[in-house]
Amino acid sequence: MFPIPAPMRAALDAAALAAEQGEVPVGAVVVRDGVVIATSANAPRALHDPTAHAEMLWVTLEPCAMCAGAIAHARIARLYYGASDPKGGAVEHGPMLFGQPTVHHRPEIYAGIAEAESAVLLRDFFTARR
Repeated sequence: MFPIPAPMRAALDAAALAAEQGEVPVGAVVVRDGVVIATSANAPRALHDPTAHAEMLWVTLEPCAMCAGAIAHARIARLYYGASDPKGGAVEHGPMLFGQPTVHHRPEIYAGIAEAESAVLLRDFFTARR
């Protein structure tokens, strides 16, 4: 097993904090020149905003269509994510947004980073909610 890169560790920590606050445990960080410059997590409930997703850049879950679209529009160079999302993901699942001919920017994609840890956070969260 490979060590978890520092940006993904920060995203996992943000996801765990989101779960403690009753949000779906998805955390993300923004990295510039190798330094984490921002950390966030899902906050739709707290902000009363269904668009308050954290699924950009270094993120614990495969981005949804909305977040993948934002990544393309912002021309983010690289996307790193942990767990795949067969139901709601839009990178390797569903619309596979970056493969569409109408999407003019495609980031480099690195999937599966800390995938097991990311999946466990989500699975535990939803198991406790049921």
